[in-house]
Amino acid sequence: MNLLKVLAKIGSMTFISRILGFVRDTLIARAFGASMVSDAFIVAFKIPNLLRRISAEGAFSQAFVPILGEYKSQRSFDETHALVSRVGSWMGLILVIVTLLGMLAAPFIVMLIAPGFKAEASKMQLTIELLRITFPYIFFISLVSMAGGVLNTYNKFSIPAFTPVWLNLAMIVAVLFFADSFDEPIKALAWAVFVGGALQLAFQIPFLKKIGMLPKLDFTHDDGVWRILKLMGPAVLGVSVAQVSLILNTVFASFLISGSVSWLYYADRLMEFPSGVLGVALGTILLPSLSKAFASKDEVEYKQLMDWGLRLSFMLAAPAAVALAVLATPLVSALFYYGKFTAHDVAMTEQAVIAYSVGLVGLILVKILAPGFYARQDVKTPVKIGLVVLVLTQLMNLLFVFQLNLGHAGLALSIGLGACVNATLLYYFLRKSNVYQPQAGWLVFLLKLAAALVVMGCVLYFAMGDAGVWIKYGALHRIVYLSGLVVLGGIAYFATLFLLGFRPKDFMRRVAR
Repeated sequence: MNLLKVLAKIGSMTFISRILGFVRDTLIARAFGASMVSDAFIVAFKIPNLLRRISAEGAFSQAFVPILGEYKSQRSFDETHALVSRVGSWMGLILVIVTLLGMLAAPFIVMLIAPGFKAEASKMQLTIELLRITFPYIFFISLVSMAGGVLNTYNKFSIPAFTPVWLNLAMIVAVLFFADSFDEPIKALAWAVFVGGALQLAFQIPFLKKIGMLPKLDFTHDDGVWRILKLMGPAVLGVSVAQVSLILNTVFASFLISGSVSWLYYADRLMEFPSGVLGVALGTILLPSLSKAFASKDEVEYKQLMDWGLRLSFMLAAPAAVALAVLATPLVSALFYYGKFTAHDVAMTEQAVIAYSVGLVGLILVKILAPGFYARQDVKTPVKIGLVVLVLTQLMNLLFVFQLNLGHAGLALSIGLGACVNATLLYYFLRKSNVYQPQAGWLVFLLKLAAALVVMGCVLYFAMGDAGVWIKYGALHRIVYLSGLVVLGGIAYFATLFLLGFRPKDFMRRVAR
């Protein structure tokens, strides 16, 4: 199996999802702007999303995929299917209970996550109503994540990568055709989240059935299930550390001027594009591959996989970070400057994009370095590192927001810098424990990369012109001009790398299926 081709396939599926995500967010920005109602929806949608990242895509995946990989390589097909059935049964039961409790406790949850909303009773009440509609999303998306872990373990990477498309389509349809059907139009988006979650789960069921891994109800005791639960304990703590940081950012933002939550959201959406297309895709490939190498006790393969992932991350994440910083105004104006999204909103979102871009490379490297621990069933080290980063991030929040008065941009900057510290510490402990040793040629690789980044940055800066005039352009002009800049920057970057000796074959990587 050629990992570079698999990465391209996953990346292309994720790319489609992210493009639809931008269409979705453009329509939301046009319809609702950065307002009280958009702040309410973003908080209501963020809460089940945070739980998803903690339980499903975070701690559960880190505990489930290595054990599932071990069963697949060392046990029979029937034993592996039994594990999937038992994990799915217990997980489904727990999720039903969590969903019901979450809907009942919605007022308390909103007060905890966004206490600043209390100053506006209508905003608080709307957020509570929206949360009760969106909360069942955690049930659907957690099972989607489990199904994705199974499909990825069986090398069906493109299916989980394409799955988020259904959520984006549901929200696009809701904004275009159903918003006027509600007393509060933003409720159409909340119901779209509910429907989108159900569609994602329904989409994956036939593919699970095809590989014979569709779960059956089975609450029998299983050693594998208890091993997963034991790994999940510290993993939940570790993943929660990162998510607690995001929650605290929302708490801070709820006390800032109205619109702050929305500005951070739209900036985060821009950051999620390279992070999702590259970081998530690479992490998706690496975790099962590293788990297999560890189960087979192949240390050479393990270290080479890590090195391959890190080089690709630097080569693709660094230009994305530079481009986001240089093209912040063109990107925000081309994607969101419509309808109720004002020029002021463009300027405020631009500040957050630039602040976030500082940590983009770190955010993506964490997605590569962390699987280096999880594949070896070591979740304690990332937990300890995460706790240090959590404390540091909140200290930076206090400094940037209250001492330096950077407002919402300070919150974005603290997240970015915290990710860089996280990646640095993960790398240090991988090296210290001899889990990973860099292959030869890293210094030359980084010098050539730096030269290509300088060339690309200069080309984009001078070709962009005065950033302030972008909001004066028409919508079509902005989109066409931005597309041209993206193509020009890509050509400048990769042409420079080619002249410096980079070739696609240098990044080919094959592993056994």
